[in-house]
Amino acid sequence: MMIAIVLGLILLAFLGVPLFVLLATAALTGFFYNQVPLAVIGTEISRITQTPVLLALPMFTLAGYLLSEGQSSERLVRVTRALLGWMPAGLAVVAFAACAAFTAFTGASGVTIVALGALLYPALKQSGYPQWFSLGLVTTSGCLGLLLPPSLPLILYSIVVQQMPQGTGVSIEHMFLAGLMPSVLILLLLSVFAWMVVKRHTCTLQPFSWQELGSALWQARWELPLPLVVLGGIYSGVFAVSEAAAATALYALVVEVLIYRDIPLKRLPRLAREAGTMIGGLLIVLACAMALTNWMIDQDIPGQLFSLVRAHVHSRLMFLLLLNMLLLLLGAFLDIFSALVIMVPLLLPMATGYGVNPVHLGIIFVANMQIGYLMPPIGMDLYIASYRFKRPVIELVQATWPFMLVLLLAALIVTYVPLLSLGFLPS
Repeated sequence: MMIAIVLGLILLAFLGVPLFVLLATAALTGFFYNQVPLAVIGTEISRITQTPVLLALPMFTLAGYLLSEGQSSERLVRVTRALLGWMPAGLAVVAFAACAAFTAFTGASGVTIVALGALLYPALKQSGYPQWFSLGLVTTSGCLGLLLPPSLPLILYSIVVQQMPQGTGVSIEHMFLAGLMPSVLILLLLSVFAWMVVKRHTCTLQPFSWQELGSALWQARWELPLPLVVLGGIYSGVFAVSEAAAATALYALVVEVLIYRDIPLKRLPRLAREAGTMIGGLLIVLACAMALTNWMIDQDIPGQLFSLVRAHVHSRLMFLLLLNMLLLLLGAFLDIFSALVIMVPLLLPMATGYGVNPVHLGIIFVANMQIGYLMPPIGMDLYIASYRFKRPVIELVQATWPFMLVLLLAALIVTYVPLLSLGFLPS
């Protein structure tokens, strides 16, 4: 009976049924099969709305839409170029840093490719960087900020885990701290790779100028304090995470609409509608996934999976290697948000059984899944870049695979060196 149900759900997935419908159908079927009153579904779905930090998701999303709609990307690139453009491979480092910072706040790698690609791709080519390198860089850089606060995947992971028995101590604040050093590692490895590439080419450098740096900093004077509003407010105890999200959205609104005036007032309803549509779709998937998760916990499915895996995998290191392979495979077929709400409830009990810290698991998850944005057949960033730069997808695959190898190396280091993720956490 259950095999037929599973096959039916797989068939529905191939037919293109929305993810939240699949999750809700699976939860309804599971509770019905075990003769549990179906009213429990509504209870489980409503329980997610009582999570205090849930407000952070729509507020950070709105802030990201506001920043991406204005001219923040141009001001950010100008500041980073004035600071780093004089270095060997300086423009490449500028691209990595600017894209990472922009993705961290917008929460969408595709937005980064569209917003910054128009600035960086021509600049890289004019400075003498190879075309394949320029294409690969701007396509890859869109996912670099997913481990930097206030990353939406880190927030979502924390919310999902807090609904589970193993979720004690996995706060958003801890996830933000845990993502800092892995992000620095990724940017450092990519910068070294860029330096190795440009050694074989003559690339134009931007001479350092105090005047240009001062002018760039003054132009971006209202946006540069934004990380302090988020992180400073949270870790100083002035704001809770949800309050920091609301403050970030208000700050972005005032700066982009009233100070810089990049966004006309008449455009605000459209932006709010787009942000609400995006986050509303995510929240309904999250609610349905939580209902399914509670059914799986009631049936001890994670425990049974752990027993099965434990019988064949005895080493923690081997488990981590298999976890990396699984997450890379998932990244080729699922977007990171869907993968989080579906797979974390299954993987977390197994990971803790092998002694993996739940915070470390979240960083491993995002570090591996971000590579999925560049992997066929889904590879969302490949298709966005293909549309943006009018290049065939196969050319972008060829351009990005060296960058993917660097990201894979970083993901392995993050996986096997937990100190990178846990070193800043309070003991």
